[in-house]
Amino acid sequence: MSTLSGRRAVITGGAAGIGAAIARSFAAEGAHVVIADRDAAAAAALASELGGESWEVDLLDVGSLESLSLEADILVNNAGIQRVAPIESYEPEMWRRIHTLMLEAPFLLIRAALPGMYERGFGRILNLSSVHGLRASAFKSAYVAAKHGLEGLSKVTALEGAPHGVTSNCINPGYVRTALVEAQIADQAKTHGIPESDVLEQVMLTEAAVKRLVEPEEVASLATWLAGPHAGMVTGTSYVMDGGWSAR
Repeated sequence: MSTLSGRRAVITGGAAGIGAAIARSFAAEGAHVVIADRDAAAAAALASELGGESWEVDLLDVGSLESLSLEADILVNNAGIQRVAPIESYEPEMWRRIHTLMLEAPFLLIRAALPGMYERGFGRILNLSSVHGLRASAFKSAYVAAKHGLEGLSKVTALEGAPHGVTSNCINPGYVRTALVEAQIADQAKTHGIPESDVLEQVMLTEAAVKRLVEPEEVASLATWLAGPHAGMVTGTSYVMDGGWSAR
């Protein structure tokens, strides 16, 4: 039997990048995947491919999440955005937007999913954090602060969920080969005053011992194990996949 057979997995930002890789891996292990994304067409296309379902949702509309009841055995909080800028010129609205999407929305989704998980005596909550949940980089104040907050939320969830068979963990990759990372290159070049061709070597990979980007499928492999039956004693922790960045 596949390790996730019979499990219902909700994956935010699931239509592309890391989320899509996780959805494919979960589906291959027998899970019924729910692709939650604001891109309705992309979510529907992937859901059709995987025999799952799509959920068009704008996670910035947090008011609509406050009364939500979410049926999920596995919840993956993956949706995210990025903005690279110095603090003194960082737009307050963008700061709030990042925190709403990457901290408040995960809280509300966890809140919506826990009652059902508690009733069934099983749950897996996976929070896509980052090496920036454990370390800081200049010019990423909102992102770093949001990820640090997500780490704390995940740990509290782990403590509260433990008596009910619910685990909660963070996955902390370095730079992953996704559109989100590619979109940062121009901002990083401008902020650091270097050509775009130098961003990968001089900014993104400078701290890592393994000099390459993380592949989405590598993150998905770890997520699949954490979601499965052999990870019941793994909770309240952060799994780092950063090529040795945080070993420094």
